[in-house]
Amino acid sequence: MDDQVLRPAVGGEDAGYLLEFLQDGVFVTIYPSNGAEILFELSDVRQSLHDNGVNDYDIIELSKIIREAAGQRRKIADGFEEAAPEIEEENSDSQQNSEVQAEPEEESEPAGIIIDVSRDQMIATVRYDTSKGTKKPAEDDIKAALAEKGVIYGINEEAIKKGVRSLTPFVVAEGKQVQHGENAKIERKFDLSQKNRPKIDEYNKADYKDMGLFVLAKKGELLAVRIPQTEGIPGKNIFGLDVPARPGRPIPVPQGKNTEIRNDNELYATIDGQIVDSTRKIDIDPHLAIRSSVGAATGNIDFVGSVSIQGNVEAGFVVKATGDIEIGGMVNGAVVEGRNVMIKGGINGQNKGHVKAVEDVHAMFAENAVIEAGRDITIIDAILHSQVRAGNMIYVEERRGIITGGSIAAGEEIRCKLVGNAAAVVTKMSVGVDPTVQKRYQEVCRECKEDRGRLKQITQMLNTLGKIDVSRLPQQRIDQINALTRSQFPLAGKIKRAEKEIQALEEAMGRMKEGKIRVMDTVYPGVRISINSVIMNVQSSIRRCLLTVKEDRINIGTY
Repeated sequence: MDDQVLRPAVGGEDAGYLLEFLQDGVFVTIYPSNGAEILFELSDVRQSLHDNGVNDYDIIELSKIIREAAGQRRKIADGFEEAAPEIEEENSDSQQNSEVQAEPEEESEPAGIIIDVSRDQMIATVRYDTSKGTKKPAEDDIKAALAEKGVIYGINEEAIKKGVRSLTPFVVAEGKQVQHGENAKIERKFDLSQKNRPKIDEYNKADYKDMGLFVLAKKGELLAVRIPQTEGIPGKNIFGLDVPARPGRPIPVPQGKNTEIRNDNELYATIDGQIVDSTRKIDIDPHLAIRSSVGAATGNIDFVGSVSIQGNVEAGFVVKATGDIEIGGMVNGAVVEGRNVMIKGGINGQNKGHVKAVEDVHAMFAENAVIEAGRDITIIDAILHSQVRAGNMIYVEERRGIITGGSIAAGEEIRCKLVGNAAAVVTKMSVGVDPTVQKRYQEVCRECKEDRGRLKQITQMLNTLGKIDVSRLPQQRIDQINALTRSQFPLAGKIKRAEKEIQALEEAMGRMKEGKIRVMDTVYPGVRISINSVIMNVQSSIRRCLLTVKEDRINIGTY
């Protein structure tokens, strides 16, 4: 194609279309629109073609090209008519003379001004009607057209100055956009997204024994905050009319069970427990129900409140709760600690697990287990080779009622049917001293003895260093001496507190009730009995007896 230009092009990408007058014909290019505003219409293109002497073209094809807006050059005519030469002679034909005079009159006419207003009355756009003329209008013409349309607000003076330099449409006025109010929202102070996911430790390793089955809240903890709705900011359209803002919608504070509202917008927990969020309400549930066994699927349990488990507690896992724990199955080599522990199955400690209760423990049987209770322990069938300690009573009176092997201790009384067995398995029974108090007493005495030895060593070292000229020692050595000097004071305070606790524990053990052991059937040889620190080794079987202390000796009475 020969691209020799015969006449200057009309339009451009800013106008939305381009007309080119080349030796090979007349070509049009329609640029794709982004849909923000209408830059031209079919009549504008036709007027430009007419003004440039292009009258022989297919209008249907032109309409199709405009709709496609492909941005490609398309031929619409083979050529155009040249403008008639200017006639200067006074004796020219009257018709030619009138045509010559008409042409400058058409050129002197300004283009028509069209003001387009957006549907929301927030934007006014100026475009030109070149069917009336192609002369560029003045700024005052634009302002007059705006006034006639009623546009009085948000007029852009700079846009008008630039807009009259060409016949390209432009935005002439913009209103003040309204800012609608924001809806109220709830900002939760907890994260439930990590539930049922293993905890990641500092080395980026997953701990599958901590599966995060629940999220806990403490009493008085802030759970959520309501951010109130806003009223919004009114706007103004291009006609100067106020556009009211739509206020945001309110939302209630999601108060649920065991929560309370403070300061109108804050939600707090009133008890310890797990957070249960149903979107509309936030509850604090003091009870955790696990409808399976505690194992790899659940991980360890450490709950503030009570826990019920339908299945077993598998070996190697831990269940801790501040409230009661109820287990429908067995405890197999696991750790269980709670206020009261109720186990419908037995306790198979496997020499590695233990069960501990602040108050009572109740189970079917115990084998190779460690059991501690602040009050009473009740075992339905048998205690075999276990370490059992209760602050008050131990009951093994139902079914077989056997205690064989291990060590059994209670603060007040032990009741059972059989103790030991015919093979003379060593079985230790102790009553009259709370085993938990006794255990603590032994621990404090041991720690106090160690601390006294450590303080004695420090004192001896400081006495030796006191004979040396410290000023001649290196700074590092001086710092060590100063640290050693400072350490003796908190250690001395710890020893003093331990001595007070030892005295209190001794007084508590001195007030212990006289212990009793009731055996409904038989005490076999090999059983070692301790009642109020009085010891007796059973050499021959004793039947249906009540063992007490009388005159510093163990008395064997009738059951």
